[in-house]
Amino acid sequence: MITKNELKYYASLNQKKFRKQEKKFIAEGEKIVAEGIHAKYSCEIVIMTNDFSERNDDLIKFFRQRHIRIEVIKNQEFEKISDTQSPQGIAAVFEFKEKFFDINQSSKADLLVYLDNISDPGNVGTILRTCDWFGVRNVLISSNSAEHLNPKVIRSSMGSIFHLNIFENGEKYLSDLKKNGFKTICSDLNGISYLNYKKTGKSILVLSSESAGPSELILQSADEKITIPTKGKAESLNVASAAAILLAHFTLGKP
Repeated sequence: MITKNELKYYASLNQKKFRKQEKKFIAEGEKIVAEGIHAKYSCEIVIMTNDFSERNDDLIKFFRQRHIRIEVIKNQEFEKISDTQSPQGIAAVFEFKEKFFDINQSSKADLLVYLDNISDPGNVGTILRTCDWFGVRNVLISSNSAEHLNPKVIRSSMGSIFHLNIFENGEKYLSDLKKNGFKTICSDLNGISYLNYKKTGKSILVLSSESAGPSELILQSADEKITIPTKGKAESLNVASAAAILLAHFTLGKP
């Protein structure tokens, strides 16, 4: 049986400072919990509601086969750890796999993505999911972007955070990457059309907040600037939508 103190402890993982302190995070939703376990992230506990447990015998068997602690609690108790308005009734606590940036390993890839000042967790999560789809494994996230273990980022990524190498405070790696032959390609309204740009060699694709645009650091270090041409009257394109278009072009060679 889960104690009140344990419940309070797990609920605290919805806050960034406690995630960093404990090196743990909470993930909600059946698919996302299963993704984390399949990806071999260390799972401390799976918590579910009575309603969810009664409908998911096979899933419970799956957890038990992996010797994962399972606790079934009331809906009102589950709401204390949930970050959603309409929770599915299942969450898990995972240990954070701290990844150390290896410049030699990262330099083997020909494309990295850098998220620059993207504070909206939904956008960050969607971009991570898009990177996963197009096979981009290494993502750098600036210190002024949403943290990748934010519950909303995890949900928007649909579990893709478990498949990628994600590095926070990504700005500290940019100069080393440039020394190792990476060109910085910045998406910006003032760039050339991406349709006229052909990627050559190792590249860092920088995606920035559509409202604020690229940061001064990126503008000063960018080797190239590209943009997605507009045909309508919209003031800007959502950064997650732009990411899908540009990653398709960079990885498939098609618009």
